[in-house]
Amino acid sequence: MREAETAVLIVEDEPDICWALAHILKRTGIAAVTATSGRQALRLAKRHRFHLVFLDAKLPDIDGLDLACRLREANAGIRIVLVSGYFYRDDAEVHEAIAAGIISGFISKPIEHEEVRAIAREALAP
Repeated sequence: MREAETAVLIVEDEPDICWALAHILKRTGIAAVTATSGRQALRLAKRHRFHLVFLDAKLPDIDGLDLACRLREANAGIRIVLVSGYFYRDDAEVHEAIAAGIISGFISKPIEHEEVRAIAREALAP
């Protein structure tokens, strides 16, 4: 894979959400790699340097915030955006994770297309 193709990682166990995020990014000219589990995401992160991760808060094999910490250990400069229908933007846990630098931002489900595009453009700007 070329660097441009590996700039964004989507970690989402719901196939429809995974497809939607990848499709939104593709229409913006950004290719993404997808993972359906935390273990798969960690394997990909060892092989590729991602600049941006859209990360589901609740995965079947690992909690999203725990995975964010592990991804950040592998790449301190990575931008991680938590995607959740479980948490809300004003939840204390989300605020604490942002303040601690575990995540860089938050998107709630249902996903707003323009919000995804804006985050990706900002994170991948030269």
